[in-house]
Amino acid sequence: MKNYCILGTDNRSVKLKELYIKEGNKISNHIDGDYIIAPIPFSRDDEKVNGETLTLNEILNLPNIQDKVIFSGAISNNIKTKLKQNNVTYYDLMELDEVAILNSIPTAEGAIGVAMEMTDFTLCESNVLVMGFGRIGKILSKMLHGIGANVCVEARKEKDLSMVRAMGYTSVNLNDLDKYLNKFDIIFNTVPTIILDKDKLNIVNRNCSIIDLASSPGGIDFIYAKEIGLNVVWALALPGKVAPLSSAIYVKEAIDKIIKK
Repeated sequence: MKNYCILGTDNRSVKLKELYIKEGNKISNHIDGDYIIAPIPFSRDDEKVNGETLTLNEILNLPNIQDKVIFSGAISNNIKTKLKQNNVTYYDLMELDEVAILNSIPTAEGAIGVAMEMTDFTLCESNVLVMGFGRIGKILSKMLHGIGANVCVEARKEKDLSMVRAMGYTSVNLNDLDKYLNKFDIIFNTVPTIILDKDKLNIVNRNCSIIDLASSPGGIDFIYAKEIGLNVVWALALPGKVAPLSSAIYVKEAIDKIIKK
């Protein structure tokens, strides 16, 4: 029987451990574990495993590290390079569509929850902008539309803009965004590139709430946004916060398929 090492202290990691224990699997530490399941993201500083005192170097210096398999998600390029240099087998689960798409569901639900906490009005009939029409943007737009929000989606590609219109939302090209930024009650960003810079933030309605769902570096100049009094939140790792069990199930299903192969 193979040993599983499940790292991380967030609720998703806790639920994942419970699922493996319930199946009768053996849970070990990182030294004895054959499969090391690290949290998502793997690390926030490229040194320590997220939520642990354990460092990447401690893992890489294990004498049998080449015999282990590491599973995680949102692994930085710097860490990937080190893993490859040490001939470590690893899988970035967030690069798998089946995981990333399903995790977009609790991300979108969590984002709506954050918006409700930040505002004193209903999302129904609110003017809402979703920046980006990727996995999260598609699901979030659908949910917002479903509860009656007036949804506008920013995208760059013509095929995405056409799909936005076909889904019944308003579309806006990134190049034309400045014309509309002062019209929104809530802005959700899903693009991990700074789009809302100082110039664009100066256009935003001062009563607008902004929620950034993108990984580092995010899509907003947070320092300037706070300087001018905008209500802004960087809502990271929502799946593990709002739906840790569902998120753990998605992760486990993907890991089990990989191991079975």
